[in-house]
Amino acid sequence: MTFPAGTILGYPRIGRQRELKRAVESHWAGKTDADALEATVASLREATRARLAELGLGRADSSIPESFSFYDQVLDAAVTLGALPTRFSHLRREDGTFGLDALFTAARGDGDRAPLEMTKWFDTNYHYLVPEIDENTVFSLSSTRFADQVAEARADGFVTRPVIVGPVTFLALAKASDEAAEGFSPLSRLADVLGVYVELLAALKDAGAEWVQLDEPALVSESLPYSPAELAEATRVAYDVLANAADRPQILVAAGYAQLSPEAWSVLAASGVDGIAIDLRRGSVPAAVPGLDNKVLVGGVIDGRNIWRGDLAGAFDTLEELRALGTAQVAAGTTTSLQHVPHDVADETQLHPRLVSWLAFADQKVAQIVTLAAGLVDGREAIVGELDAATAALADRAVAPGVRVDAVRARTAALHTDDFVRGNEEERVAAQDAALALPVLPTTTIGSFPQTGEIRKARAAHARGEIDDAAYDEFLKAEISRVIDLQHDLDIDVLVHGEAERNDMVQYFAELLDGFAVTQNGWVQSYGSRATRPSLLWGDVSRPAPMTVRWAEYAQSLSEKHVKGMLTGPVTILAWSFVRDDQPLAETANQAGLALRDEIADLENAGIAIIQVDEPALRELLPLKTADQAAYLDWSVGSFRLATAGVADATQIHTHLCYSEFAVVIDAITALDADVTSIEAARSRGEVIDDIRDAGFPHGVGPGVWDIHSPRVPSVDEQESILQRAADALPHKLIWANPDCGLKTRGYDETVESLRNLVAATKNVREKIGA
Repeated sequence: MTFPAGTILGYPRIGRQRELKRAVESHWAGKTDADALEATVASLREATRARLAELGLGRADSSIPESFSFYDQVLDAAVTLGALPTRFSHLRREDGTFGLDALFTAARGDGDRAPLEMTKWFDTNYHYLVPEIDENTVFSLSSTRFADQVAEARADGFVTRPVIVGPVTFLALAKASDEAAEGFSPLSRLADVLGVYVELLAALKDAGAEWVQLDEPALVSESLPYSPAELAEATRVAYDVLANAADRPQILVAAGYAQLSPEAWSVLAASGVDGIAIDLRRGSVPAAVPGLDNKVLVGGVIDGRNIWRGDLAGAFDTLEELRALGTAQVAAGTTTSLQHVPHDVADETQLHPRLVSWLAFADQKVAQIVTLAAGLVDGREAIVGELDAATAALADRAVAPGVRVDAVRARTAALHTDDFVRGNEEERVAAQDAALALPVLPTTTIGSFPQTGEIRKARAAHARGEIDDAAYDEFLKAEISRVIDLQHDLDIDVLVHGEAERNDMVQYFAELLDGFAVTQNGWVQSYGSRATRPSLLWGDVSRPAPMTVRWAEYAQSLSEKHVKGMLTGPVTILAWSFVRDDQPLAETANQAGLALRDEIADLENAGIAIIQVDEPALRELLPLKTADQAAYLDWSVGSFRLATAGVADATQIHTHLCYSEFAVVIDAITALDADVTSIEAARSRGEVIDDIRDAGFPHGVGPGVWDIHSPRVPSVDEQESILQRAADALPHKLIWANPDCGLKTRGYDETVESLRNLVAATKNVREKIGA
């Protein structure tokens, strides 16, 4: 059975206008039942297939992936395998399956049942749910959703390719459950999991699947708890079983996000799988190895993670190079799923036409795949017009005004070592103790307060010109005043202004910095029903005017307590934007660092004594290959220090990191030289505290005691247990009490109750330690 000449590895699933978000959140709110939700998402899947066929992918050749998810692809695999922890076992139905209620409960928690932990998917801003596995986890085929969607597509006239997280990656990304014995390895359960995958493959074939895509990005990573050799051996075992299954579709193993390890490449080539999809943007054409002569190779030459139109001629050259390996067939593909990019540039009516000509969102990338596929079938001459047009767009981008700004480049070229260094730490601590006079275990929040419907309506009305600048300013001042009063009432020690003026922690700054553009509809899923609009960083970065000072200054005027100035750090601005790909990231990061350094100086001059520069994406951008990590950490840490090193000793610099696997980058976090670092800890119930203790982390630290990504209200006891764990492990003078993250996505009722519990928990621990 042949493979199509071109395909994508996945497609955005939230809907062009975030229809999935609205449908799911309506169901959670009790406004629609499960049947209505199922009907809505079925129509979304139908529209996706129709759109991909309209763009040129085939209806009957498996080129259209069936990659929908209600929440997360790893969670989907866990539910299908029956691998939910025992606290959710009561949700298993009489027929042995888990339904939609179980999936959502595992993702969001319920009462005293904490949700699954959430962390970043490789080096992206997408969050996945972490499976919990132990020796007693019972694996069984517990959902028919994958097969049901294949059958649904068949009934709609399509032969689609179901996309499922592969067995090696599923177990490699899992964690040992709380019930597991010390030293237990989830990968040790591979044989048990494979039996369920064999059943699943048979169900998919019975439903009409001719190909199945098993995603194995773990095979490219050197940042997992398993060595490349261990993962390659697991791959050999797994695909010996699956390829020899008696009743299965043809198997495409997809390994994007970086270069496949040489061990895994050789194992897959020698295995009985029918196709391998590889990333040729963050990897190169691999060496010829035995076994390729009967394989389809899908060359990932169209970037699934960025939005630039790119070098189409170079992409076709790479596919021709891949053909030289002597495979049975070469197909054009994306490097990863397109879930990381927005739907369609055509939806962006307010972007400058010249910028638009440089862009390719998901639909444009599908069109590029169709073009390259035509070239593979009919020859390069058949697509020369499309190749030349892409080359011309690249040339135009290189010479456009603003892409290179001499003054900006002169400033980064003049940087000196001293620009990256703060004063002596002991002198800073003494100066801050005297200036700030904070209690032991100070309480604070991470920055944002709930973005209410009223805030969003006022912002939209201002954008439409329905209220003028003066009226909008008065609205924001009233909102800031309300947030300050609330924090006074809650008895929080260090306040924030709530960020009512900010639509997003990156987009707000992108709208005020030169070198950026922002989209209207460029939504990308972050986790579950949450989506962001990454900004487009297309040119040299500079700050034409202060961005946050007047709001921080106003908030500080309302309180005798300290109000933090709130900024997003240079690494996170890059990571959560679609960043330019025409120069080293280090240069762009230093440009952003200098812009923030100017802002920090203005905040300090305005009397703001505590300034938080958030870097939640520091771990996220860490390269998957060990050899590349030292250079990344050097420039990423350097850009943060460049932004913050100009302050006086008495000014306290905070930073915030979330879902960052603290232990992996502990040396880099120490090197940031922030006075206080707050970090996610609640979903793991404070596991990170042991890493902080073992590392001898010298700075202040706020391990989060409230998981704000769940609607649960954590009790006083629950928050106190994490804070007490910190007090038992760390010097008391270093500990802060705070939530995991900003409160933008929460409602006010749960926010007030949770913060009251946080303050009460802190006071209890203070009493216990005699503070």
